[in-house]
Amino acid sequence: MEVATHAADDASPGRGDDRSWTAVVDRVVGGAVENAAAALVAAEVVILFAGVVSRYVLHRPLTWSDELASTLFLWLAMFGSVLGIRANSHMRMTALVSKLTPARRDFFEALAVAGGLAFCVLIAYSAFEYAYEESFITTSALEIAGAWRASAFPVGIVLMALFALLRLARATSLPHALGALALTAAVALAFWLLGPSLKTLGNLNLVIFFVGVVGVAVFAGVPIGFSFALATFGYLALTTRVPTMVMVGRIDEGMSHLILLAVPLFVFLGLLIEMTGMARAMVQFLASLLGHVRGGLSYVLIGAMYLVSGISGAKAADMAAVAPALFPEMRARGAKPGDLVALLSATGAQTETIPPSIVLITIGSVTGVSIAALFTGGMLPGVVLAVGLCFVVARRYRNDDLSHVRRARWGEIGRAFVIAFPALALPFVIRAAVVEGVATATEVSTIGIVYAVLAGLLVYRQFDWARIRPMLIETASLSGAILFIIGAASGMAWGLTQSGFSRTLASAMTALPGGAATFMAVSILAFVVLGSVLEGIPAIVLFGPLLFPIAKAVGIHEVHYAMVVILAMGLGLFSPPFGVGYYAACAIGKVHPDEGIGPIWAYMLALLIGLIVVAAVPWISIGFL
Repeated sequence: MEVATHAADDASPGRGDDRSWTAVVDRVVGGAVENAAAALVAAEVVILFAGVVSRYVLHRPLTWSDELASTLFLWLAMFGSVLGIRANSHMRMTALVSKLTPARRDFFEALAVAGGLAFCVLIAYSAFEYAYEESFITTSALEIAGAWRASAFPVGIVLMALFALLRLARATSLPHALGALALTAAVALAFWLLGPSLKTLGNLNLVIFFVGVVGVAVFAGVPIGFSFALATFGYLALTTRVPTMVMVGRIDEGMSHLILLAVPLFVFLGLLIEMTGMARAMVQFLASLLGHVRGGLSYVLIGAMYLVSGISGAKAADMAAVAPALFPEMRARGAKPGDLVALLSATGAQTETIPPSIVLITIGSVTGVSIAALFTGGMLPGVVLAVGLCFVVARRYRNDDLSHVRRARWGEIGRAFVIAFPALALPFVIRAAVVEGVATATEVSTIGIVYAVLAGLLVYRQFDWARIRPMLIETASLSGAILFIIGAASGMAWGLTQSGFSRTLASAMTALPGGAATFMAVSILAFVVLGSVLEGIPAIVLFGPLLFPIAKAVGIHEVHYAMVVILAMGLGLFSPPFGVGYYAACAIGKVHPDEGIGPIWAYMLALLIGLIVVAAVPWISIGFL
């Protein structure tokens, strides 16, 4: 898969002059969308934090705050998706495309954009129809027409189509752009002509659209969210009588659930942690404590990822906060670059269950499992996997020569602890606020943001106001890419459910010999594969609502099952050759992916053993509930 990039102006074949009309449109319209998206992120922080203060401190709840936050959230999600198109940051599978010659790779880059454009064109009328239907609904608290909220969808679709066209014009050669558009149009026309025949095939259409179309599109490099959306639209439009406007509603419902507002807010919090120096302070304290032992900085990396994961909730932000502080000294001590990114990738998988993980929030959103219970249950499984990684580190670095390394004195350790204490306290503040009922899992991120701002201004004296706007834009772009995948996967999951697939799957899974143990083993295998191919969040949205009820029916606690499937997805997500997390670690560590493939397998084996232990011992996940 491709690591998300936020550089909209990457050099590509066929790119036009920055003074051309396409550049002017991109700059003017793109700048307006960036400003709007940044303002929406800031507004959501203010609204939700005001709600917490009003309810918990003043005991006078703001009855309109959730409704306003939800209204603005859909606009934020759609503008973020637009920025994702503009910056080419929608998640894609590029493992096969990257092996092609430059010319063919350029064609598939154009094809990826054309696929997204095709969906925007196909769904545009339904999006406007959906907004019109919502205009007859009046909200309960704000007493405004639902169209104020629902209009975000058609506006976002139009803007995504515009930036897809601009990207084709500016970032690919003209022959490849025209060829990609022609091929996309030909495929769409062929399916339309085959429509009457498809209606007679029954459930075989599930294979054609949700395996065939999705598989071909994903491996051709079309962004995952648009691959899901195209397959679902084709299935509904060509094989059922369901109006495609229903699909718009399902995408809306999936991507704008208020719980998911935690996604952009925790992404922004992760960026704040890095900018204010809080992550560096934690790393320096751990380094002073363990830096003198063999493999000591590797243990620090494991511990730092555990702590930082409890703050930001976004793995890319976690790795970007920790790696730059540790890698230079680890290289100076003789660590090989490949081993560094292998361990960084493994720690990303290890900490997938550490709250407030975005995957935990997604599970709570789509399955109804208590997020407070998930936050509590996620702590110990991460420790179990950390122990396994530490064992590999101890074996790998047992012959290290540390004669040149000076052991920190107790006074230095104490000073480092005092400096790091505000940063070390933040994960516990966040978790305590959720568990004690001070704030919801969505609202608690705003407490973390305010805490980080105050710590950066008053304690660490490291707060660059000039970086706030770019951070807000980056938050919106990354969140939009994530939320669009969730929305598209929600629509696809609904289509699968309506087809009767969920009942068939439930019957097959419950009929497996061996009961709960076999079901758990099959789930682990399935989610390792899904995590590597689809990435964790869409896999959870697609299969969580289907499999969690089955797990409960065969006697598996929902929180225990959640921990197992999250760790299984993490194993796939951070394993080469397909796992996007592995390539993100390589990008952050500035190491070629080939260098880490050898060293990573020992760490992955340790994680697999840890996963089996967590699956076999439910107490690890539910012992403190």
